[in-house]
Amino acid sequence: MPDQLPKKSASIDRRTALRGAFAGAAILAAGQATAAAGPARHRTPGLRTGGKEVAIFGGGMAGLSAAHELAERGFRVTVYEPAYLGGKARSLGVPGTGTGGRADLPGEHGFRFFPGCYQNIPDTMRRIPFPGNPDGVLDNLIRVEGTVAGFRDRPPIVAPVEIAGLDQLTPQNLQNSIVSAFGFIPELPPHELAFFGKQMLMWFTSSTERRFGQWEYLTWEQIMRADGKSAAYRAYLVNALTRITVAAKPHLSSARTIGTIGEALVLAGTGLIPQFSGGVDRILNRPTNAAWIDPWVDYLRSRGVQFVMGQRASRLSCAGGRIDSVTVTDAHGTATSVVADHYICAMPVEKTVPLLNDRILAADPHLAGMRELLTDWMVGIQFYLRRPTEIPEGHIAALGSPWALTALRQAPMWVGDFAGQYGDGSVQECFSVDISDWDTPGILHGRPAKQCTAAEIAAEVWAQLKVWLNTGTGWLRDEDIHSWHLDPGISWSGGTTHNETPLLVNTVGSYDHRPYAHCAIPNLFFGGDHVRSHIDLATMESANESGRSAANAIIDAADDPAPHAPVFPLVALPAFEAAKKLDADRFRAGLPHILDI
Repeated sequence: MPDQLPKKSASIDRRTALRGAFAGAAILAAGQATAAAGPARHRTPGLRTGGKEVAIFGGGMAGLSAAHELAERGFRVTVYEPAYLGGKARSLGVPGTGTGGRADLPGEHGFRFFPGCYQNIPDTMRRIPFPGNPDGVLDNLIRVEGTVAGFRDRPPIVAPVEIAGLDQLTPQNLQNSIVSAFGFIPELPPHELAFFGKQMLMWFTSSTERRFGQWEYLTWEQIMRADGKSAAYRAYLVNALTRITVAAKPHLSSARTIGTIGEALVLAGTGLIPQFSGGVDRILNRPTNAAWIDPWVDYLRSRGVQFVMGQRASRLSCAGGRIDSVTVTDAHGTATSVVADHYICAMPVEKTVPLLNDRILAADPHLAGMRELLTDWMVGIQFYLRRPTEIPEGHIAALGSPWALTALRQAPMWVGDFAGQYGDGSVQECFSVDISDWDTPGILHGRPAKQCTAAEIAAEVWAQLKVWLNTGTGWLRDEDIHSWHLDPGISWSGGTTHNETPLLVNTVGSYDHRPYAHCAIPNLFFGGDHVRSHIDLATMESANESGRSAANAIIDAADDPAPHAPVFPLVALPAFEAAKKLDADRFRAGLPHILDI
C-alpha cells in the first residue's frame, strides 16, 4: 500500500485553500523584502521629544540589533537588561578557573554557528569595528569544511558539509544532490532515501499559498510520511536532522518551518547562491564575547546607546491606546518608571507574555496569540580536556543519540594558544556540546536530562558521545577530562529542573500566533525569535531580523526620513517558479501538490 498522509493533507478543503491563498497572496503582494514587516505603517501621535527617544527592554540579539539600527539613524536609545548583554548568544568565563594571568575557561549557552544562508547577521557584523579587520567582526568568522556523523556502535563518518558537483540549479539536479548527500546513512533502504529526495523536491516546488495554507498545519513527520518507514529513515532523516538542526520535535514542528530552514541550508550548500556566501557553515575564531558581543557593545556606546543593567521590565502601562510608561524592577524589587517615545519588548516570549495585560490585549487582541507559543530546551555543556582529541575539525553530530547531541572542537579553530590563554595551563581542548533533547531517557541513568543532576547530565552526555564516536577511533578518553561546565541557566529547586533560557519551537499552526514587529498600539514594538521573520526559526538570524523590523517600524512611526534598515529575504530560485505557479493554481483548486502521491 502506498504511503498516505492524514486525511487533512490528502485532500484540501475549500476553507484551507482560501486561507492559504489569502495568506500567500498577502505575502506576495507585500513583496518578499517586506514580508515580515507586517501591516501598514503607523505614525505615533503626541510624541514626547520629537519621536527620537527609544527604550529597549532586553539586551539580547534582538535588542542589540534594534539599538544598532536606530543609533546609526540618530535615535536616542537606552537598553534595559536584567542579566547579560548578548542573551543566549553570549559567552562567559567559568569563575575561578583562570590562574597565572590566564583568563577563566570559556563557557557558553551553546556553541555558535553561522550558516551561509544568514544574511542579516553578517550585515550587522560587518558594521562592528574590530582591530585589524577590514570587515569588522565579520572577519572573525571562519569556514567549516566538514562534519563528523556519529552512529551508535558504528565507526563515525567524516563528510563534507557542502554539495559538490553542481553547476546548475534545476529541480532534478537538486533532488539528485540531496539523495547523494545522505547516501552515507547506514541501513537506510535506497527507495526510502529516494522518497526523501522526492519529498524535499515537493517542498522546493510548493507555492507560498501551500506553504502557509497546508504545510504550516502539518508536522514535519507527516510531510515526510514517517509511519511505516524503516527505523533508519525515522531515526536519521526525520528525527535526527530535525533535532540537531533546530532543537525541534518532528512530530510537533510545523513542516513549513523545518522546510524553510532545510531549503536555505541546502541552497547554501550548493555554493551557487551569491547571497549565501561563506559556505554552509562558519564559526567564530574566539569566544563569542571577545569576537563579537563586547566589540558590539563598545560600538553601540560610541554611537550614544545607554545600557542600564540589572533592570527587568515588569509592567507596561497602557493609556489612551498607547504605552505611556514601562515599570522596570531590579533584583531587590525596587521599581522605576521609564518614559520614552517608543518602546521595544525585545525579551524572550516567555518573559513578554506576562506583560500583556488586559488593556494591551484589548488594544490588539492578536497579541494574545503569544500565550499559545511553545518553548523547548537546547542547552550547552563544555568539557575541558587535557589533551586534544583527534576528531577532525568541524561540527559533530551524534545522529540518533537519545539527547540529540551535537558538538564542536573549539580550541583548534580559535586564534592563539588555548592552554596559554585560558584556565590553569593544563587544558588543551574545549569540547562544546549542545543537548537538544531533554525529554528522552539516556543510556547511562535511564532518565531524561530534565530529571538528572548536573553531574549526571555531564556523565550521560560523555557516555553517549563515547558510544556514538569511539567505535574504531578511541577519540574520547575519560582520563583526558579536566572539568566540565553546564550552562548556568539550568538550575534545580525542590526536585524540579528549571531552564532560564528556553527556545521557541515552531509548532503546527504557530505562525498564526506570532506577532509582527509592531502592533495596533502605535508606540509598542516587539523583537525576538518569536516575531515573524523570513528564516522563521529560533535563531540569531531571526532575532536580528526582528530587531531590524522593529527599528524600521519606529522610523515609520516617527515619520523620520532615515532609510530603512535592510531586511534580507531568503532566496527563491527562478528555475522553480514555473512549478510553484502550477502548484498555486492546484492549491486554489483544492488539489494536492503534483508530487504528493
